[in-house]
Amino acid sequence: MGSGIGNIEMESIKEIFKTGRGPSSSHTMAPARAAGIFLKRQEAASSFIVTLYGSLAATGVGHMTDVALLDVLGRERTKIEFRPDIFLPEHPNGLKFEAFDPLGKKMGEWITFSIGGGDLSDTGTREVKDMIYPHSKMSEILEWCQDNGMTFWEYVQMYEGGDIWDFLADAWEVMQDAVERGLETEGVLPGGLKLQRKAASFYIKAKGYQGSMQRRSMTFAFALAVSEENASGGLVVTAPTCGSSGVIPALLYLNKQFYDFSDKRIIRGLATAGLIGNIIKTNASISGAEVGCQGEVGSACAMAAAAGVQLFGGTPAQIEYAASIGIEHFLGLTCDPVCGLVQVPCIERNAFGATRAVDANMYALLSDGKHLVSFDTVVEAMKRTGHDLPRLYKETAEGGLAGLMGKV
Repeated sequence: MGSGIGNIEMESIKEIFKTGRGPSSSHTMAPARAAGIFLKRQEAASSFIVTLYGSLAATGVGHMTDVALLDVLGRERTKIEFRPDIFLPEHPNGLKFEAFDPLGKKMGEWITFSIGGGDLSDTGTREVKDMIYPHSKMSEILEWCQDNGMTFWEYVQMYEGGDIWDFLADAWEVMQDAVERGLETEGVLPGGLKLQRKAASFYIKAKGYQGSMQRRSMTFAFALAVSEENASGGLVVTAPTCGSSGVIPALLYLNKQFYDFSDKRIIRGLATAGLIGNIIKTNASISGAEVGCQGEVGSACAMAAAAGVQLFGGTPAQIEYAASIGIEHFLGLTCDPVCGLVQVPCIERNAFGATRAVDANMYALLSDGKHLVSFDTVVEAMKRTGHDLPRLYKETAEGGLAGLMGKV
């Protein structure tokens, strides 16, 4: 079952929650990080060529990949080449860096892959990092919780150590700042769609409602706020990706505002959310280019739903059920960003992902936690469904809404 302490199977949840600038963890944050790594290796270089392949090339301009690379390597000395027609066998998001001396002689080359959530891999598969958890399946963790009389956040504390709370507190602070900035900012989002921000007007209108109508409207507003900040290149936390960064903050901010939960309790919910995201990332994928949007907004919904149940004192079985519901009803969701921008349908999907997480939270709390299809089974189904999806429905801006809308 993998319960032995010597059998380390899952990395820190710190790898789920990364702070950085949007609009995309895979297309903006990771390429910028890769450029910084290559620049340190080739400090004497006079010029650079960066070639983007597959999905990274197809939606790179809309995701501001070129801007991120040029900001790190230097605009005057860097050329970006786009090859959306070439998919390297290791992963859809390939990058090749080349460095040249003043005479144009190549000094070095590096091929790497952006594999989702801001992570890089030279092999195209998730590489072993700081593996600290002895379990990687929900069934194993549930058994551990039952055997030890503990819940998920206590499991996280057991293996992460006490410093995880400072890390999560910082992440929560960034999330709150993103909500509040987004609620105050108006205007048009960058890119060719000329999409008006909606969070501020939704928030004002929501104040005029009462009861459940107000809470639901506020959930929309909070999710829109973060997603619009992400789309404009603002500072957000991957949860588990930039493209799905509005879901978890919306649910947590809602519960803080309406139910006066303390930051301490909210951070415990965030720990539970991170554990859920970690299980998905380890056993399937959180990359839209690999499994479609089910891996991004679907995963975020599962994480948020679990956090909500944790906040309201649910049992581990109810938390597992909420996470199952959260991702199960996003199975098969394509990643089809119009014009390659993380705006349509991405922003609205965050808003509805957040409200669906609230619903999953309530549904699971009404139950005793018993259900037929386990979380591990749903995650495996998501992985297989994602691999079965045709390539044009996985962040290439060629199929689905993107294919029909064209260049707009």
